Amino acid sequence: MNGPGVLTDAFGRIGGMVHAVVEDLSTDQLARRVDEDANSIAWLIWHLTRVQDDHVAAVAGTEQLWHSEWFGRFGLPLERDDTGYGHRSDQVALVRADATTLLAYYDAVEAATLRYVAGLSDDDLDRVVDRRWDPPVTLGVRLVSVIDDDVAHAGQAAFVRGVVTRS
Repeated sequence: MNGPGVLTDAFGRIGGMVHAVVEDLSTDQLARRVDEDANSIAWLIWHLTRVQDDHVAAVAGTEQLWHSEWFGRFGLPLERDDTGYGHRSDQVALVRADATTLLAYYDAVEAATLRYVAGLSDDDLDRVVDRRWDPPVTLGVRLVSVIDDDVAHAGQAAFVRGVVTRS
């Protein structure tokens, strides 16, 4: 398997995690927090999807789906470019969405990501995409970083689901 094949497999697994966490939960359950400063399932899934949408669109040279389709659908009282990075507790509380909307946005971003990754070669993964770091960040490193972030947040959301559904 080549590098893009590994990335395709990894990105393809995240959707199963996201669906397992979100499906069959009410909007109130998705918004529940284990304490006043914790992240909700809705926030965690929205954030991991926003980061993937933002980062993949940037390296692919495309418009974020959030900008073209989803910002208005969610109707969140946040700035259009907000990805949730650095959110305070009061900002986390603003992220509310129903399961259907959360999953549809994630699925759209996943499809766009998989289309992009399918067109890559091993050589593409060595292309520098961000010179603000030392060493500069390659496309491969950026995509692995997105996967890492997504899996971490999906795991956190799974934990919160366990708390929410058992209480």
